[in-house]
Amino acid sequence: MTADRQTDPVPPPPVREPEGAHEELEFLTPQEEPVRFAVRYGDDARAPGRPQLRTRPATLGAGWPVTQFRLPLSAQADPHAYTRLEREVSAAVTLERRYGGEKFVELFTRVVGFDLDCAEPFVLYRRAAGAPLTDCLPRLGADEQQRIVGQLALAVRLLDELGLVHRALAPDTVRWDGSHVRLSEPYAALRAGEAREPFGTAPWASPEQRAGRGAADARDDLWSLARLAYLLLSGHPGPPGRADRADGPPEDLGQYRRLAALAQSGLFAATAAARPAPAELLRLLRLPDPLAHSVGTADPLAAGRARYDAELARRAATPPPGHDDLPDLSGPAPQRRGLRALFFGDPPDGPAAGGRGATDAGTLGPPSPPGRMCPHCLLPVTYDENLLVTIDAKGNRIPLDLSAEHRPGHRQDLLRTAYHLCPHTGEGDEAHELPVPYLTHGEPLSIAFVGSSAVGKTHLMAAMLGEVELGGLEPYGLKCLPLNPEAHRTYLRERVQSLQQGRQLGRTGQQTFARFADGLLVSAPGRTARPVVFFDLAGEDLAQDGPVTSFLMGVDAFVFVVDPLRALRTPALDPVRARYGLPRRDLGDEAFTTVLNRLPRAADGYVAAPAALAVNKSDLVRFDPAVDRWLGRALPARYDAAAERAESRDAYAFLDHHASSAWLRPFDDCARCTLHFVAATGGQARGDRFPHGARPRRVLAPLLSVFAACGLLRGRE
Repeated sequence: MTADRQTDPVPPPPVREPEGAHEELEFLTPQEEPVRFAVRYGDDARAPGRPQLRTRPATLGAGWPVTQFRLPLSAQADPHAYTRLEREVSAAVTLERRYGGEKFVELFTRVVGFDLDCAEPFVLYRRAAGAPLTDCLPRLGADEQQRIVGQLALAVRLLDELGLVHRALAPDTVRWDGSHVRLSEPYAALRAGEAREPFGTAPWASPEQRAGRGAADARDDLWSLARLAYLLLSGHPGPPGRADRADGPPEDLGQYRRLAALAQSGLFAATAAARPAPAELLRLLRLPDPLAHSVGTADPLAAGRARYDAELARRAATPPPGHDDLPDLSGPAPQRRGLRALFFGDPPDGPAAGGRGATDAGTLGPPSPPGRMCPHCLLPVTYDENLLVTIDAKGNRIPLDLSAEHRPGHRQDLLRTAYHLCPHTGEGDEAHELPVPYLTHGEPLSIAFVGSSAVGKTHLMAAMLGEVELGGLEPYGLKCLPLNPEAHRTYLRERVQSLQQGRQLGRTGQQTFARFADGLLVSAPGRTARPVVFFDLAGEDLAQDGPVTSFLMGVDAFVFVVDPLRALRTPALDPVRARYGLPRRDLGDEAFTTVLNRLPRAADGYVAAPAALAVNKSDLVRFDPAVDRWLGRALPARYDAAAERAESRDAYAFLDHHASSAWLRPFDDCARCTLHFVAATGGQARGDRFPHGARPRRVLAPLLSVFAACGLLRGRE
């Protein structure tokens, strides 16, 4: 046991101060304000704990010492390296914004600024004072030991309040300057509730964290605190002369009277669930909790969340004419009677909907009489083998004669790639056709992406279908096949692969006739496979009441795409707006207005087609707490209706606070409309490329919402 006297910590090794000529360094402050400083750099070195980053001391301006961590070009081949740096910056900015004005902020290494869009992304921190606990240990007195344990408990409590788990508390990452503990940069931090990633070593990291098992929990950091307390008060990391598996309390824990309270609290338990909460630990240590009675900062989104709740309650309490009640807006949309129902009647319920079609996406059955509505011209099409064609590489339509083909396997394979001419092409009309599976499977579902030019509709659709191609829908019990193999391969090659290779996609050109961009056959076990087609039209076409967009009358669902650069009043976006020449619009999106004004309304005044409102390019505002809460975490492995409603509530409140009410018109006009934070590319383009590649975030969320509303996705509750 060490002596009960306070001593000065071992001084840190001298840092070689930067020399040489000044350079200019531009970056964003934690409040995302752009600043520029003259800078001098010191020697470059590998960053401890972050082998892919480089670190060096730097001096800003006349003498502000900072430390830079950057991702060099040589390490950017690893797609996860950028994500880890971005996650670190997010945690550091969250801490600074919340606690920057509090005295206890000194418990953390404070962020100065960052630039995640430059060629070598970096983050700057204030130069850390003090020395690692490993260097201080022989000189610490009993009073200092107690203060270190208490301050660590407070730091974990502060992290927990923000939903952060540090995950890197160890003797070489926690510093002591004689009065304050200082945690290292949050380079390993996760959001509480995210899947644990294996990190750390015994005995400092908890057993669950080392194994990457379960979900990250603030109590993971309490295990680290317990082992640090054991080190401080016993003088050694584990029982001397004995193997320490670090999967429970040290064998000699009972020998240290000063550790009795921690031992009895369950702090050394092998599982996070058996440890006390950080706030409870402060009470056990008889330490004040500065958050217990503090008046938190006013929540700017509270009013918007209340308006969202009130609107849902009002709709639920006001059934449409002719109905006894209105279903919960977070559940499936009411059956829509549109043009398809007028032509063919309402589809029957249950797995056999669509007639004698296939029961899975791999089998083509006979067509379901009387036919399907053409999604282009909105006229009925009945399957007729005399109208079958194939399309060659030059676009020529070649008649397909199956009269002599009696082999079921060959016939099925030919139909899989064939097209069916629409019989309603008149003189002067553009000839068009449908993939045969569109007519021979279950009830089709058409989805249109709506938004002005350059809002990111094309990128969002490509990112979405790229995730589908990677199996992103399989956790939800859905299987996908191409509606037409050749057309799907072309779309993947020209759109999805180009985006995945970091190339910016060209704008969608205006059309004289609307055609869907791609199509899928989507099925769940035991249910009829359904064709799903995706429309992506130029914003200029969508903003006009022309014949090109007459197909919208038959569209089954909509994805309205919001561009933050046009919608949000946030001053931090002004430099980006200026760079791209995009003015902010308080009147909302012209395409939203034109399309919504055109769509038929039910008796209650709402558009019956379900909709999703996607706040695209959310990476531009990723450090806003409401955005970071969702964009910073992956979609749940199973469809979660409660989480969808919570995200919709936050996104509604976010737009309600930062944009004019016109941007919420899809929610106001549609009977069922969910809201989502998404990012199709994850960064800004430089020239025609995304410097750090395309990094889609949560792009499947709007699609899952539409699928749930249209009956493709079950098990919502």
